[in-house]
Amino acid sequence: MDAQGRGRADDIDPADQWVLNPNTGEYELRLPPSPPQSGVPSPRRPPAPEAGPQGRGRTEAPGRPRPETPGRAVPPRRRRGTPEEPLPGRRGRRPAKKAAKRKKVLLWTGGAMAFVLVAGAGAAYFYIEHLNGNIASVSDDGASTGGFQQDKAINILLIGTDKRTGAGNEKYGDAGSVGHADTTILLHVSKDRSNATALSIPRDLIVDVPDCPTTQEDGSQKIIPGTRQARFNTSLGQDGRTPSCTMRTVTELTGVKPDNFMVADFNAVKTLTSAVGGVEVCLGKDIDDPDSKLKLSKGTHTIEGEQALAFVRTRHSVGFGGDLSRIGLQQQFLSALMRKLKSNDTLTSPSKMLDLAEAGTKALTVDSQLDSIGKLKDLGLELGKLNTKNLTFTTTPVIDNPAEKVKTTVVLNESTAPQVFDMIKNDVSFTAVKEKKKKEAAAVAARLKGSKASASEVRVRILNGGAVAGSAQETLSWLQVEEGVTKSENGGNAPAELAKTTLEYAPDQADQARRLADIMGLPGSAMKPGESVENAQGLPAMTLTLGKDFEGAGTSLTAPSKAPEGVQKSTADKVECAE
Repeated sequence: MDAQGRGRADDIDPADQWVLNPNTGEYELRLPPSPPQSGVPSPRRPPAPEAGPQGRGRTEAPGRPRPETPGRAVPPRRRRGTPEEPLPGRRGRRPAKKAAKRKKVLLWTGGAMAFVLVAGAGAAYFYIEHLNGNIASVSDDGASTGGFQQDKAINILLIGTDKRTGAGNEKYGDAGSVGHADTTILLHVSKDRSNATALSIPRDLIVDVPDCPTTQEDGSQKIIPGTRQARFNTSLGQDGRTPSCTMRTVTELTGVKPDNFMVADFNAVKTLTSAVGGVEVCLGKDIDDPDSKLKLSKGTHTIEGEQALAFVRTRHSVGFGGDLSRIGLQQQFLSALMRKLKSNDTLTSPSKMLDLAEAGTKALTVDSQLDSIGKLKDLGLELGKLNTKNLTFTTTPVIDNPAEKVKTTVVLNESTAPQVFDMIKNDVSFTAVKEKKKKEAAAVAARLKGSKASASEVRVRILNGGAVAGSAQETLSWLQVEEGVTKSENGGNAPAELAKTTLEYAPDQADQARRLADIMGLPGSAMKPGESVENAQGLPAMTLTLGKDFEGAGTSLTAPSKAPEGVQKSTADKVECAE
């Protein structure tokens, strides 16, 4: 207080500048007048509040109306003794003052919180822009589907390159290497996100690398010639091949066209494992490998950084000492990483999540369809729906190359590999599916059960809905000459392309549909109860539409329901010790 008993502006509690307006029931801010600046007239403001008999309240000059701030409704003076301000000495005064004080403080706290939220949003924006700046991307050169979609199955090609980039990696030798597709996994996530398959492709598998249209640094296009009967790992790096060449090679090999790719180098393994605080792996024996620099005793270990890189590079000290043995270690490592990423230890730690965002965006090179933190986030949300117990790791079935005396490469096992590829193409799980899915599958399969008409009674129009040109005529000739389906005709092109071949039929044509499905190897999912159409003779006929999955007359379209016997597989929820 000054000598006159008036409260100075700098002595006023900020919370006491909020005054209740009885007309609105809300508190309003009443600011004291600011001292005028030199040479600048002060705007008209209400007089500063003066101390009353009890050191609070207001006094005003007699006969002068209380001025109002332009544009602001000022509540009338409160009379002492009202419920809002009890008379001095009356019971209830102090609690009322405390309640008013709490409300004032809450208002100030709310304002501060709003500021924090706005500031936090701004910081988040700049951090996202920072993460976007971390992401390196290269063109997919038209080799992908155009990017994953949330309502479809997802196929991501994961490529581990042995290029020795980054600090500390020169000690592994081969410093001038352009890098190869050293570790390649095709990750298939089912349409309903209930299961996934991670298919390892051996680097020493003999394949045909196709021609690769490639975008050069100056934006021009160049076609890199393909190579027949080459090691799979040469699909990257050699002759200037980019990840899109590896993507085309995988499509040629498996029949599955990836949606996106991600490329990881040595540093990715080190930084990602460190970001999550290490991953747990298991060894069935002591390992001391001078080539990979891995030295671990038998049992369970938590590894990260250089030790994690050594683990995934080890091959001479496990199994038969070759690349196929190393694939088992890599699958164990990725299973452990997946478990750690989905653990509460990671998901509930802001620092780990930020470290992971930094490490992931810096360590990975992605395709041009996946080049922002927003797209990576959307992909992560889709992958996050997966239960690790339904993520199966398997390896492309291979046998030793019979053309070699000294076995250094492998070739496809033609008796089992096509079945594995078909399961992925047709979104068939390698693990037990949910009961609901089993019931749905049983209902679809039931369409194939029942009586079958003779081939001569089957009437069908054949349309081309995405198969190669001439497929409808080829199928017509095959059905008429080879299978006795003489009441068939070529209906030309379908009005729209289909991914899958379908057979639509009316209820009274079910026996005909079952016969045609049996002849062509159609799955129950291709059977579409519906309506018949008129054929050229004006008689009711079924409609067979050949989709993009059609591979030629006489080639069955029924996908295998389970993995072939002898195919190696493991699930990501279990720890398996490497021998």
